Amino acid sequence: MPISVRVRDVLDPNVVEVDASTSILDLTKTMVERYVGTVVVTREGLPVGEVTERDIIEKCVAKGLDASKVTAEEIMRSPLVTIEPDSRLGEAIRLMLESKVRRIFVVEKGKIMGSITQTGICMNILNIAGALQAL
Repeated sequence: MPISVRVRDVLDPNVVEVDASTSILDLTKTMVERYVGTVVVTREGLPVGEVTERDIIEKCVAKGLDASKVTAEEIMRSPLVTIEPDSRLGEAIRLMLESKVRRIFVVEKGKIMGSITQTGICMNILNIAGALQAL
């Protein structure tokens, strides 16, 4: 009995967005308040990149830059690595490995629906395995 898990079945809809002009200081405060490690950077409402905790450390803090003067756009990773919601979970895993990222964004008709992380995939695989054992 083959199992076909789609990206839409396992995505996390909790995606935090900030404008490209947001300072890294304010972006970091948002990350702390919303308890996230990644934010999507938007320009005129459209996603143009992402900033992770690691980006902040490597591209701002470690270089001694003033986080109140550096903007999200200056340190963001771009373009976003995206996948469609009806793609198979295996395709998402392959894309993450090929792109060397731990998170990909699920996009439908140009709008971000959520994201998938390595950790989220592992949790879902464990849940599926547990459900199969119960059969």
